[in-house]
Amino acid sequence: MLENRTRVLLILSRDILDRARVVAGKATIAFKLPVSLQIVLRALIEEGLKRDGHASFLANVESQARAVRETRSMARGRRIGRGQGSQRSGTRGRGGGRRDRAGHEQSR
Repeated sequence: MLENRTRVLLILSRDILDRARVVAGKATIAFKLPVSLQIVLRALIEEGLKRDGHASFLANVESQARAVRETRSMARGRRIGRGQGSQRSGTRGRGGGRRDRAGHEQSR
């Protein structure tokens, strides 16, 4: 099962994480085996992927994708509003100056 592994950073709301912990606790009691949060999340992901064509699953994916898009759009708007819009647009890395450990540009 775990022969081909990789690591993933997963950001969840506290409510969802708490619900998954409850499932882990109930499963631990029911199976009389230690069931970790990771086991529960892995099982939920596997079961969710089996329903990739299910309407409610697709609606949830769309809702989350739109929420991420909106959040990023609002964040870009705040950066541009503060005059930092060009920070990611290609000015980074030009100039060729060396930087010290604190990130300050050093003269040559």
